[in-house]
Amino acid sequence: MTLDFTPNEWFVQSVGIDIAKSTFTACICMSNVCESQLSEVVTFNNSKQGFNQLLKWARKEAIKGFPLRFLMEATGVYYESLAYHLYKLKQTVYVVLANKVHDYAKYEGIKTKTDDVDARVIARMGCANRNLYAWEPPAPIYRELKQLTRTCASLKKIRVALCNQLEAVTHAEEMLPSIIKYYERAIANIDKQIEQIQIEIRKKVEEDAILHAKIKRIAAIKGLTEDTITAIVAETNGFAFITSRKQLASYAGLDVQAHASGQQDPKRHISKRGNVHVRNILYMPALVAARFEQPMRIMYERINERNPTAKKIGVTAIMRKLLLLVYTLWKNGEEYDANKIKQQYKKEVAC
Repeated sequence: MTLDFTPNEWFVQSVGIDIAKSTFTACICMSNVCESQLSEVVTFNNSKQGFNQLLKWARKEAIKGFPLRFLMEATGVYYESLAYHLYKLKQTVYVVLANKVHDYAKYEGIKTKTDDVDARVIARMGCANRNLYAWEPPAPIYRELKQLTRTCASLKKIRVALCNQLEAVTHAEEMLPSIIKYYERAIANIDKQIEQIQIEIRKKVEEDAILHAKIKRIAAIKGLTEDTITAIVAETNGFAFITSRKQLASYAGLDVQAHASGQQDPKRHISKRGNVHVRNILYMPALVAARFEQPMRIMYERINERNPTAKKIGVTAIMRKLLLLVYTLWKNGEEYDANKIKQQYKKEVAC
């Protein structure tokens, strides 16, 4: 591609990739901060052949002597094959959440949404945001645990839906006995599958003595079982790329946002822009911890005193507290001390 300006020390070139199930579109943006230029948008098959064609095209279009970055959305699982392929070939890969791309497009005033437009937006975002964190694949054990824990969670949801349907048909007038048996067999079958997956998860954790010891140590917190902590660790890749509590809260969508207008008090709520699986994992443990873990119960009760009509606020606060506590204990290698947590909370309240 022929540039209309001269590259300088601020020159960046980024390949923006918008991925779908069977194809993906790509566009290269080249920028000197003040000036930028976009290439044509090209479509490739979401296959190994398409990945190689992308690399060949990108190397041909890019300016030699300057680093080239590849930026894509985390679209379901469709981005994974390309991300792994590029990483193995030692390319610089960035993977961002779809809401970040949406926010950037909104900031730029771009309202049209097509595959070609999305590829251009992602390419421009790769040049504009120079502080992105390079993507790295999770460790094999965390990748396997994530697959197992997510499958187990999906089966549990199906089981709940079937139990609700069974409850309904049981009370229906003149329902065929065979229908009830079908539901009962389906639930029994899912129970067996869930049990088998849980056994496989525990075996996989026990294969790594250090991982097993860490999980077992943190499970001393009431409400957090070893299975729960395993799921959290799997979703966060063992907190490998988490550098702060604030970043972790944002990753889980448990970061608090405030919206204020004029003299009105700001309305605060969590962003919910993050890993929904982590939030789902923490909900039931938060309910248990709010009843049986003294520091959490004190915190929950005080929040409820301030918000008597919205007890969900207290549950959400406990979810966030549990997540940050797991992170702290994991990183520091400390034992859980309820008295220490209680004293820390008293200091926070005093401040």
